[in-house]
Amino acid sequence: MNAVQDVRADEEMGLSAGLLQVMLCFLWGLNLVTIRFSNQGIPPMLAAGTRSAVAATVLSLYTRYVKKASGSWEPKDRIHGAAIGFLFGLEFLFLYWGLAYTTASRTVIFLYTNPFWVAIGAHFLLRGDRLTPPKVVGLILAFAGVLAVFGSGSAKLPKDYWIGDLMELGAAVLWAATTLYIKKIDQIRDVTHHQTLFAQLFYSMPVLFGGWVLLEGLKGPRLTPMILAAFGYQCFVVASFSYLLWFWMIRRFAVSGLTSFTFLTPLFGIILGALILSEPVTAMVWVGMVLVGTGIYLVNRPG
Repeated sequence: MNAVQDVRADEEMGLSAGLLQVMLCFLWGLNLVTIRFSNQGIPPMLAAGTRSAVAATVLSLYTRYVKKASGSWEPKDRIHGAAIGFLFGLEFLFLYWGLAYTTASRTVIFLYTNPFWVAIGAHFLLRGDRLTPPKVVGLILAFAGVLAVFGSGSAKLPKDYWIGDLMELGAAVLWAATTLYIKKIDQIRDVTHHQTLFAQLFYSMPVLFGGWVLLEGLKGPRLTPMILAAFGYQCFVVASFSYLLWFWMIRRFAVSGLTSFTFLTPLFGIILGALILSEPVTAMVWVGMVLVGTGIYLVNRPG
């Protein structure tokens, strides 16, 4: 691959791109529901590692036989691919391991501080993606929307919950670091989104399967048709299709604007949880959606 001489200018997000991102958030919100099903029979770290393996295989076949291209990186750039996969693997290791110490509601709050870290990192590390007063206000409003939904309904905190809180905050920082690293490499190398996703999936497997060995003691799965269906959704819809679309969008649009939409994911998760799992939805969900929508508008407002 040849180094990119000039930084590729980010496109302005239009209505179609915004709708695509909302669709991704819906798919990721539904993913939270499917994980609740699959965790009943598949140890989380084993599920995460196997999901990466299945999705990497699907992507490799698609790239080779449909796109007629190679998903592998040039030897001189493979260190970057390994770094992307390592960061992704650590993110999911912290995410799943932290849930052993803290509650799911607190996990979501800490995990979705990710746009703050992305926006701050992009300001210092990426050309043409600077913080502005409207962006700052928009991110604060959007995060306040998440807090409105999750902040008031926590159950009694478990012992050593602060350990889990720190792990989930670490997962958010690792998520942001992965996004920024991908964007930075895209500015200096001609790397396709197929190659980026394959690196993320392939190089994360040693981290995740290592976590299965060390943290779950090689515990095996207990499979049912429902668990297999939920796990299949995670592999093919989320880890294959949605991630490929996400990396394509990272190559085209400013990451701080894209990641602001991720605040919709936990809100979709709550609504889908109510519809599928019969969980209650309070008025605070609608308050949160208004705040999130206002925040997204401010972050993506032209000029």
